[in-house]
Amino acid sequence: MSRPKHAPSGTPALVALAAAGVPHTAHAYEHDPRSTLGYGEEAAAVLGIDAEQVYKTLLATVDGTLTVAVVPVAGKLDLKALAHAVGGKKAAMADPAAAERATGYVVGGISPLGQKTAHPTVVDETVWLFDTVFVSGGRRGLDVELAPADLVTLTGATVADIARD
Repeated sequence: MSRPKHAPSGTPALVALAAAGVPHTAHAYEHDPRSTLGYGEEAAAVLGIDAEQVYKTLLATVDGTLTVAVVPVAGKLDLKALAHAVGGKKAAMADPAAAERATGYVVGGISPLGQKTAHPTVVDETVWLFDTVFVSGGRRGLDVELAPADLVTLTGATVADIARD
């Protein structure tokens, strides 16, 4: 049996998951630009899942280096803990335009997977509490469900306590 001669389609995150052979489920939903919820909270509400199982992708600079942080949408990123997790001294949130340029995604759809350039990545340790977690699939209105171990492996992430309530 021959393989199709076309490249996998979809967002770079979906292409990366398919190329790695990682089991996952894409969950598309209609993003409401008028929603007062954050993108992750909106995904949890529309998909009917616990917000603690949905993770947001944030970019920060740690000692001048862009660094990806993946934390539950129900919590906040602890910048000091992020810096410590990657052996840095000082962290600050990255400029949204710089985050978009570096990842190839738009804010609200930044996935930790399939980014244009690989960056140091830290996933919050709560990821181990779930059989599967949800992260952005690379656009607003698309989340991907996958096993925490696959998320950590594909992103080359360090797992650390970087989220706060």
